[in-house]
Amino acid sequence: MEGGFGSEFGAAAWGGKLDPGLIMEQVKVQIAVANAQELLQRMTDMCFRKCIGKPGSSLGNLEQKYIAMCMDRYMDAWNTVSQAYNSRLQRERANM
Repeated sequence: MEGGFGSEFGAAAWGGKLDPGLIMEQVKVQIAVANAQELLQRMTDMCFRKCIGKPGSSLGNLEQKYIAMCMDRYMDAWNTVSQAYNSRLQRERANM
């Protein structure tokens, strides 16, 4: 197996060198993907519960509109919280 996350760990077993920077980047990517999946799942669950009165075989125009608006507001809130969190982290790092 060439390249990829698993092969880097395999290199250590055979006396090869690990690249800590590469491993860290791969872990960051995996965390970002997991966070995006969680965001999508939470947003879907919340908006479905709020916007769909009686689940059926298709969504009506009003339901589609409500879901789109709900998802937009959820993303706006998520972005606001993320920006505030990142700003706080930067301030705390600067004060160290």
